[in-house]
Amino acid sequence: MTLQQNSDKIQTTHIGSLPRPHPLLDIMKKKYSGAAIDEVAFEKVLRQSIVDCVAKQVACGIDIVTDGEFSKPGFFTYVQERLEGFEARPAQKMAIFQKEVAAFPEYYAEYFKSAMMGGAIVPLNPVVCVGPVKYRGEKAVKRDIDNVKAAAKAAGVPDHRVFLPATAPSGVGVNEYYKSDEEYFHALANELSKEYRAIVDSGILVQIDDPFLCDIFVDPDLDAAGIKKRAQQYVEAVNSALKGIPEERVRFHTCYGINEGPRLYEAALADVIGYVFKIAAGSFSFEAANPRHEHEYHLFETVKVPDGKVLCPGVITHASNIVEHPELIAERILRFANLVGRENVIAAADCGFSSQALYKTEVHHTVVWEKFKAMRQGADIATKKLWR
Repeated sequence: MTLQQNSDKIQTTHIGSLPRPHPLLDIMKKKYSGAAIDEVAFEKVLRQSIVDCVAKQVACGIDIVTDGEFSKPGFFTYVQERLEGFEARPAQKMAIFQKEVAAFPEYYAEYFKSAMMGGAIVPLNPVVCVGPVKYRGEKAVKRDIDNVKAAAKAAGVPDHRVFLPATAPSGVGVNEYYKSDEEYFHALANELSKEYRAIVDSGILVQIDDPFLCDIFVDPDLDAAGIKKRAQQYVEAVNSALKGIPEERVRFHTCYGINEGPRLYEAALADVIGYVFKIAAGSFSFEAANPRHEHEYHLFETVKVPDGKVLCPGVITHASNIVEHPELIAERILRFANLVGRENVIAAADCGFSSQALYKTEVHHTVVWEKFKAMRQGADIATKKLWR
């Protein structure tokens, strides 16, 4: 039995990001707009927000908890805070979901105004590598570790049931400095490994977030050979950064990068899973409650999960305010458990509920907690059937 496998019940978890409380958002907005703030007061608000967040997760029945990513106002800010060698390009347009946006321009024009782009407390400006990559996030990651461990201890959660998310090398901006992508990813892996190791060395799990792997398969600028080459580069970079870290201490998350939308132009799990299983991780999470992907559990009728590895399929979605019925959640869990074994399935969400720090998230903060309660209830129903 590996560290992440189930022993006597279906465990529950989620992907990391959660809606931030307004007092934390207020002080973060001041901080990242350049206004003078009381740093001691900021740290106090942050710590208490994480204590409350972890306590809520436990109260809702979440077994494997995290800090809600409360210290991170947004992905690109996180990159610039923790890695030297990058600069923001505010004038450069974000090139994301290109086929989706081209197919539904009116929908996404409205979506980006109110959601990912327009609603964030800090601008989503692309970042570009313009110098040598060097990790400088030691203080920030120590703060995250200390805060989440203290909150978990207060809630009665042991360290091995706590995780912190960290970005994959594939998601860290565009290269304009290194001679080749191989050199760039090698440099990123060397530096990001410092964050991964700090998390694992503290006794908790590290989650590598890599939605960018799926993006490759719908990139309009890549042919079949280019897709294969880029996917292999991403896998090699992650594994290089994880070298020497026990696999059972690692979670790997991939998703499709958007919340509510038509989502016609997304990779099939069948395209991605072979690369996912090459990652040196103990568990793998992916979207499975999304109606565009729910049928893909059939893939595991023919695809074998590596021995000792765990699937964390999404059984609740981050793209709807409807709270899934526990019986449906149980059915989703059972579909996977009956194919890959009850010890190898952890119930999870499709993706995070607030990847940016937003005042208004797509799924209302009160609904998120009800989804978590329903997931626990569904996991309990599945547990009774699997451990009769």
